[in-house]
Amino acid sequence: MVRAKKHLGQHFLKNHSIAQNITQALTGFSGYDKILEIGPGTGVLTQYLLKNKDFTTWMIDIDTESIRYLHEKFPESSPRIVEGDYLRQTPDALKNQIYGVVGNFPYRISSQIFFKILDTPQQVPEIVCMLQKEVAERLAANPGTKKYGILSVLLQAYYRIEYLFEVGPENFVPPPKVDSAVIRLQTLNKPHLGCDETIFRRLVKQGFQNRRKTLRNALKPFNLPAEVSSQIILDRRAEQLTVEEYVSLTKIITPFWNQ
Repeated sequence: MVRAKKHLGQHFLKNHSIAQNITQALTGFSGYDKILEIGPGTGVLTQYLLKNKDFTTWMIDIDTESIRYLHEKFPESSPRIVEGDYLRQTPDALKNQIYGVVGNFPYRISSQIFFKILDTPQQVPEIVCMLQKEVAERLAANPGTKKYGILSVLLQAYYRIEYLFEVGPENFVPPPKVDSAVIRLQTLNKPHLGCDETIFRRLVKQGFQNRRKTLRNALKPFNLPAEVSSQIILDRRAEQLTVEEYVSLTKIITPFWNQ
């Protein structure tokens, strides 16, 4: 059996009903038929994914011991079991392909996984994943709340996010010290935001890195001209703007952006 490794933040799901519920939450949204499971661990979720003949499932895990175990447990799927770090590589068979993402994400790198997916959101139309409850709540948070942050805005710009259900620590080996939750993300089917997306992301990050300040003060390092810095919308703080308002502000700022 695979040992959970603290340095990898591993907490293996042991509840088979929850694994089935996660699998059933995958809808094939937008017609994808390939799935990548990130961090399959001991394969509790994997076994149900492989039973679903609507999808072809790939697995990627950085843990050599897990990879060895998965090859033994699912020999018929060996060609699709990849040892590697998803943050640094996508399985060759899925490069430039459309695929769904599923997994019990390692809590310490869950945000980094989303930032990678955001590099090419058009390739990943659906994500069903288990996260630390607090992180899941942040991603699904509404504007004007304390939990609304950088990833809330960036993900909600491309995805509709559903908070599906919560999972207690007793469902894992070893049990984590926090509660978990499962969320589903489905693309909004718009390939572009209608603004400069690089500036959009920089604007969102700059605003939230100074979230106690008004956006006018948060954006001072960019030396925006008076005609921009006098905009009423800049009287507000970063967490008070919707995605649509960030897009509008990006369009206003773009002609003067020299960073």
